[in-house]
Amino acid sequence: MKKDTLLTSAGRSPEANHGLVNPPVYHASTVTFPSVAALEESQRHLLETIHYGRFGTPTTRAFEEAVAALEGGCRAISLPSGLAAITASLLALVQQGDHILVTDSVYFPTRKFCDRVLANLGVETTYYDPRIGAGIADLMRPETRLVFTESPGSLSFEVQDLPAIAAAAHAADALVLLDNTWSAGYYLQPFELGVDISIQAATKFIVGHSDAMLGTLSVNDEDLYFRLKERIVMTGACAGPDDCYLGLRGLRSLSPRLARHQESGLQLARWLESRPEVAAVLHPALPSFPDHALWKRDFSGACGLFGVVFQDRYSVVARNAFLDALQLFALGYSWGGFESLAIPTNPGALRTASRWPHDGPSIRLHVGLDDVDDLKADLERGLDALNQSARPSR
Repeated sequence: MKKDTLLTSAGRSPEANHGLVNPPVYHASTVTFPSVAALEESQRHLLETIHYGRFGTPTTRAFEEAVAALEGGCRAISLPSGLAAITASLLALVQQGDHILVTDSVYFPTRKFCDRVLANLGVETTYYDPRIGAGIADLMRPETRLVFTESPGSLSFEVQDLPAIAAAAHAADALVLLDNTWSAGYYLQPFELGVDISIQAATKFIVGHSDAMLGTLSVNDEDLYFRLKERIVMTGACAGPDDCYLGLRGLRSLSPRLARHQESGLQLARWLESRPEVAAVLHPALPSFPDHALWKRDFSGACGLFGVVFQDRYSVVARNAFLDALQLFALGYSWGGFESLAIPTNPGALRTASRWPHDGPSIRLHVGLDDVDDLKADLERGLDALNQSARPSR
């Protein structure tokens, strides 16, 4: 079955729902049983049956089934946010005395969790250059339990050589985790590249409308699923049925939305690359990007999230004037919704294992579903403000 058809059918069972096209929202805490024998049988299969609301409802199960199918996995788990999916995975897999490897381009809250929470639990984190590839074998230790990847990085957009990293990690009996949010699980098939756990902030492209907090993790190994699910259930973390319903609804239109994000994003990225104010456009689908060949090998498309670095003759003040002048690109965190967004960035300030190669101020753009000509005019308005701010006063 082709992926676009899969997105319209996965997680649906009209025959089990009175012919309804969409699974209904089940609000549930207590589940009742007709007998003690039935209740006890349910307890023996806590992770698979509808036993108690925290373990999952038919709504959450439908959403998880659809996400697993999207990413080519056998199982998925829904959580209250993308960060919850990241932290739950890490906590389920490590213990005191363990060592983990985390890409230097990682989403900043992930880094903060490693440095503050995992460190206090006796877990050591080593950050590595996102372009390390097979060289990560040199950082593996006997106590290394996992390698955390993010491809592309959500601020700096390096594409990681996932097959090479996975080969090195698996040779050392370590697992590979991937933050796969940029591809939405649609443009990259993680398990074909050796990833063991694929994580998404479903808040972003899967939900697609900036109105729900939701995270997912997918696996293609039953034993690993039960290991993760058991630990996550113990923490009490569970996604709400309304948010899972919104995620399931968003999946149905994921393909055409991503196509629009990709088309408009690339148009604007190419145009910005031609502007004299711009030193670099950080978009993996551009031939000028250093990791373009890796992106072309592993990805089937691109979203509308990318970075822009201005020439170093511009100051942070001028960069901020650019952002303040925008009218269609709203200033706000997150991405993946229908709206266009922009934020100031400073990737170099977050790094500890690799050098940020750019000197000019930078921004990140999320190109939404607006008309691309209107968005270009908005960016031109920002560039006018950038240049105006950079002119010396008389």
